[in-house]
Parts: sequence; structure tokens; C-alpha cells
Amino acid sequence: MVTQPPLDRDAELDRLEAHALEALRQAKSLGATEVEVQAQMSQGLSAGVRLGDVETLEHMQDRGISVTVLIGRRRGQASSADLSPESIASCVEHAADIARFTQEDPCNGLADPALLATEQPDLDLWHPAAFDASAAIERALACEAAGRADSRISNSEGAAFSAGLGLSVYANSNGFCGRSSGTQFTQSCVLLAGAGDGMKRDYSYDSRRSLQDLESAEETGREAARRTVARLDARQSETDRMPVLFDPQVAAGLIEHLVGAISGPSLYRNASFLKDRAGERLFPEWLQLVERPLLPKGAASASFDAEGVATRERAIVENGVLSGYVLSSYSARRLGLETTANAGGVRNLLLQPGGENGPNLLKGMQSGLLVTEVMGQGVNLVTGDYSRGAAGFRIENGEIAYAVDGVTIAGNLNDMFAGIQAAGGDIDTRGNVQCGSLLVDRMMVAGS
Repeated sequence: MVTQPPLDRDAELDRLEAHALEALRQAKSLGATEVEVQAQMSQGLSAGVRLGDVETLEHMQDRGISVTVLIGRRRGQASSADLSPESIASCVEHAADIARFTQEDPCNGLADPALLATEQPDLDLWHPAAFDASAAIERALACEAAGRADSRISNSEGAAFSAGLGLSVYANSNGFCGRSSGTQFTQSCVLLAGAGDGMKRDYSYDSRRSLQDLESAEETGREAARRTVARLDARQSETDRMPVLFDPQVAAGLIEHLVGAISGPSLYRNASFLKDRAGERLFPEWLQLVERPLLPKGAASASFDAEGVATRERAIVENGVLSGYVLSSYSARRLGLETTANAGGVRNLLLQPGGENGPNLLKGMQSGLLVTEVMGQGVNLVTGDYSRGAAGFRIENGEIAYAVDGVTIAGNLNDMFAGIQAAGGDIDTRGNVQCGSLLVDRMMVAGS
């Protein structure tokens, strides 16, 4: 990460806080009933290479402020990428002008003051490291070279490395002022194997808060090669109903569909098959899904949400039962409920391992389809219908028999959730949703 001149985190946060508090003061002077302000800055360095040559090199630095003004229950919002006094004043004025002419919504308003965070613990998210352009390029080159070392790799779409940091201050007229900061390091590699119609593409990546926790560049490149080569000589599978094992990256998408269906906007718009189903058993009794917003070094850790509400660990699914929804203050009011501190989204979901077949899910399923990639947008959260293109591997006698491509997997999320037989211990910890492989007892697989 470029640190010349080095970033003084505390001094930068002090400046952002001063801007936020000044915007609050100005909004109140214009007659605002309630105000919230977010001031932020970010900077980063990224390098991209392809076939041993540098393709992109970018240094980014941004600052900005967003002001939300309420006059009664009328709401206006404006933002600016300029933190000069004149721009902040103009931003506040525009937000107030918008509020004066918008329609009243009784659900508008700041979060309940009693729910605001009173403690802001250190979540170990800040790990700046000196990184210049040469070092970033060198890491990207090493990643791609390790992947291309496999003679079966025929081409490359490139490798990339990025290092970034972000600082933010959120303040509102109820007296809350919270600071947050974090770093992120990411590397990736995309490779191709084979030729002509038999050419296959795959990738690998890693992303961590600390550079020391990031796997070596060579590991990422070699994993990209392994995944790509494994897809050679793919066939279509026969059409049948069979067990489907979702690998961790794809399984995380199933959890994201659940989150989408229990999020406030889907619920109050009557656009979810899970509306009014809190308290129902949707999954097998052993299944536990926990939100951990205070996880050290977590991808989405935060001690308060986007409205300043204190976050806490909670079960979203407990013993197979949907425990509650994912709500901001606004969506909670629309539904007659209380916020779940999820303004801005969920934070570090963990699907705990469990179910049948222990650590070896392939042996447990015996015959079926291992899905490593899904394509298309065939998920309807209103009905729960699920139909997507897929690629992966045909499983026979508990072992990988051959690569599969060009198939469609279909079902309904209601049945898929209820039919989860096992959650593996091979948990992918790189992202906001952390889970292992998921074995679903039966889905329609359409091939040749």
C-alpha cells in the first residue's frame, strides 16, 4: 500500500469527524428535525498483468460526504466528493431543499437512540502495509507465472493484486458519532486450458484484512491452474433427479438467496416467499446460521450498523428454525418490528458444519453432481423457484468420475433448504458468508 506520505489514521479520522459535525450543525440551522452524516475516505493501489506483461496500474484516493436531512417525516439526501467548506455547505442545502419537497413517510427517521452503540471495540481490522507499484506488480506476476507453469494451461486472462484502506465517520443528530477503519488485500488469477470448443476457464482468489494472512501469490496461481485443468474433457450429465453437492463458493450463494428473501425491502414489498415465516422450521433441525458482526479481522465486521445501531451476534437460523429477519430501522417500521442492526447488510454469516456423512460428503452422496460454478439469474425470491446453468463433476461410487458442463439444476428454495443433508467443514473464510460444502438430497439435473 502506498504510504508516502504515510497516512495518519487518527488525524484523518479527526478531520472526517470535524466535517461530519459541521454538516450536522449547518443542517440543524436550516431547520432540520433530524440529520445523519457519513464522511469517508479511501485509498488503494492495484496492479494487473497478463501473459507476463503489465496491463493496468492504478492508484486511487477518494474522499466524500453524504448528508441526510429530515424535516418532519420528509427526507432528503445529497452527497459530494469534495470536502471543502463550500461544497459541504452546498451539499447540506441541497439535502434540505429535497426534504422540503418530498412526500412525508411516517416510517422515515433515525434509529431509536436507546439502540445506538455505546462501545466501539477494536475488531483488528486495520493492518496497513507499505506497498509500492513495483511490489504490487511483482506479486501479480508471481501469481500468474505459478499458474502458467502447468503445461496444460494454454492461455491467461491475467492476475491482479490490490491493497486498499478505508476510513469512515458516521454521526447523527441524536448525539451518536462512530468511527471505523479497515484494510483489505486481494489477489486473483484467471486461466484457460485446452483449445477450441474444448477450452475451459476458471480462477482462484484470496482476500484478507492483513497482508500476512493472505496466501502466497504462488498458491493462488497454482489453485487457479488446478481448478481450470480439472474442467478439461467435460461432458453433459444425463437428465435425472439426483443429490447435488454445492462447493463452498457456490453454497455461499444459497445463503445469500436466503438473506435476500428475509431482508426488509423484499418483505415489505411482498416480494419474498419467506414473508411471515419467522419462527418456522425451514431447514433440518441440526442447521445453525449465525451472524458474527464482532468477529476479529472479519470481512464485514462492525460494532455499529449504517445507522449507528449496536451490532451483536445472533442466530438467524437456530435448530433449523428461521429466528428472524434482516432489518434496518426503516424496514422494521414498515413491518411493525424492531431493527436487527442490519442497515447496510449482514455481517459475517457462519453456517456451522453438521448433518450426515461427516467430513467426506462425496462418499456420503455416492452418486450425484458436485457443482463448482453456476450461471444465469434464474432465482425467483417471490416464489422460491431456482433454475441455473451449472458446471462441476459427476460423482459415481463416492468419487469424481468426470467433469460436467452445460447442465441445468432446478428446484425450489423451500425444498432445497429443507433437503440439506449436510454442511461440510471445508469452510471458505474469505468473504462475508462463510460456509462449507452443502449437500442437497435431490434436485433435477437436466443434461443431454
